[in-house]
Amino acid sequence: VQLQASGGGLVQPGGSLTLSCAASGISLDAYAIGWFRRAPGKEREGLSCFLPTGQTYSVDSVKGRFTVSRNSADNIVYLQMNNLKSEDTAIYYCAGDHRGCTPEARYWGKGTQVTVSS
Repeated sequence: VQLQASGGGLVQPGGSLTLSCAASGISLDAYAIGWFRRAPGKEREGLSCFLPTGQTYSVDSVKGRFTVSRNSADNIVYLQMNNLKSEDTAIYYCAGDHRGCTPEARYWGKGTQVTVSS
């Protein structure tokens, strides 16, 4: 099983980025994919979740700015991030688990750095 997060980079405040989480070895029809981040000096934070049922949810701090979606054919989950702020600077991770989106997820990607700065 492998989860590969990609798409991070440097973006100006107010800009957008789309992160990808490519899953191999698991089916997104059976596994939830969650997006998490860890900002410098802060605890890991759960952001958004894509459930096998197709339901999605995001935490209040990113709701309206971050959107999670799935490409079932390619087994990829995306995190579209708009109106980025400096406080969104963090390493972003995707994680998969059949139990749902949980910090105790069984499978984790390596993370991709997002830096929001002018």
